[in-house]
Amino acid sequence: MKVSEWVSYLIPSQAMSHSLVPHALPPSEGQWEPRSSSRCVPIPAGMALCQDIGYATMRMPNLLGHESPGEAVQQSASWLPLLARECHPDARIFLCSLFAPICLDRFVSPCQSLCESVRDSCAPIMGCYGYPWPDILRCDQFPANHLMCISSVTNTMPQASCRDCELEEASSAKDVLETFCRSDFGNLAQFSLASRLQVLKHGPLLGGQIRSRLQLWLERDASCVRNMTRRQPRGGTFLVTGTVQGEWLVVNKAFAWNKHARNLMAAARKWKQHRCRG
Repeated sequence: MKVSEWVSYLIPSQAMSHSLVPHALPPSEGQWEPRSSSRCVPIPAGMALCQDIGYATMRMPNLLGHESPGEAVQQSASWLPLLARECHPDARIFLCSLFAPICLDRFVSPCQSLCESVRDSCAPIMGCYGYPWPDILRCDQFPANHLMCISSVTNTMPQASCRDCELEEASSAKDVLETFCRSDFGNLAQFSLASRLQVLKHGPLLGGQIRSRLQLWLERDASCVRNMTRRQPRGGTFLVTGTVQGEWLVVNKAFAWNKHARNLMAAARKWKQHRCRG
């Protein structure tokens, strides 16, 4: 994210004091207090979270109250695993606006809407591993969109959950065919997906679009992959079905495909001639 792009996300505001930092007031007041000790420092090389973010210096203390770059580096490292899950395209922008605020003539915080968008997508992934959304990132402490702040630029994303892609038993070929009919897509996916993908139904998407969008969903939804491969840690072949939500392809059912999955095989053979009701 380049500096020019960051600035383009800023929402024009009323006049605000220079060198702003969070003030310990009730969140409903949304006040920000000047702080003369604020300074610009280089983003440390060890801050992996915010490398190549598009600018080279940040303000200290930062918006989380870290007094030194070393403290900010240490605390930011704990967010790298979540960032690797790609739970939201703007997660890095949101986190770096707090850990390494861009060094302009004033502090620029994330908008409340950006916080809420990132929280709603990433908190379920954190919850899968037993971590709640931290109080220090409580969204009601950030300014509303009519103030100067960094706003969300990504459309609403489908939400992940801890139960995504839990493997199911195919009780009959008829039930599998009905699942196909209710779904936008159905694919035989072999892990890794790059090795093989057989599209049985592509719905509103072109067949060539399925692979990249399915890969994107599985990269984002760590619990989906974990649930699918729990019994087959070395990988395998799975029948996955789901829906298309805007630009996203969302897996909602998964079945293990093996020599014992006779109902799945029977359904796959019948699918081309099958006519869905209604």
